[in-house]
Amino acid sequence: MAAWTLSAFRDRSQVVMLTLYKSMVRSKLEYCCPVWNPTKVTEIQKLETVQRSFTRKISGCRDLQYWDRLKKLKFMSLQRRRERNSIIHVWKILNEHAPNDTGFEFKSHQRHGIKAEIPAMNKNAQLSVRTDYDNSFRVRAAQLFNVLPSELRSTTLLHSFKVGADSWNSTADTPLVPGYTPTNDNSMLSWRRTHSMQLS
Repeated sequence: MAAWTLSAFRDRSQVVMLTLYKSMVRSKLEYCCPVWNPTKVTEIQKLETVQRSFTRKISGCRDLQYWDRLKKLKFMSLQRRRERNSIIHVWKILNEHAPNDTGFEFKSHQRHGIKAEIPAMNKNAQLSVRTDYDNSFRVRAAQLFNVLPSELRSTTLLHSFKVGADSWNSTADTPLVPGYTPTNDNSMLSWRRTHSMQLS
């Protein structure tokens, strides 16, 4: 779809290119992404390559590094957008705007506010089962939701939650790029762990 879009439209101005990308390319890349959100580095990079290649064709962005292009265009990496969409879906379940077909449970803590419960895992389970457990929507989305500030998790207005989630989720967004040694895998969960270790 990205190749077809670039061949069908010759205008490379920022307004036109972003409109085409958001409507015809990114929408396909993110369809139902909370269900299939990958965690393997190779798969994350493969998806990110689509956005990295497309944004390079935008007028005024060709000579910029990918991270700088994201800042210029006020874009998140596709990885962070998938995490954003997962977080929003958890909020919708909490506030009964979406069916709770995955069995989410929430508890309110006096100090930490509302948090999604992480389901228990059989300690004797095989490694492959543990990996599937860690990467499942039920677990990973709950963990992502829980790293948000408590006041944001308790917001009851969808627009306010999206604005706050966008601001929080775009922090230190340095997507995985071939040829560079990353600090971590760029997930908000990894950045949270890195930040916590630096503070300890």
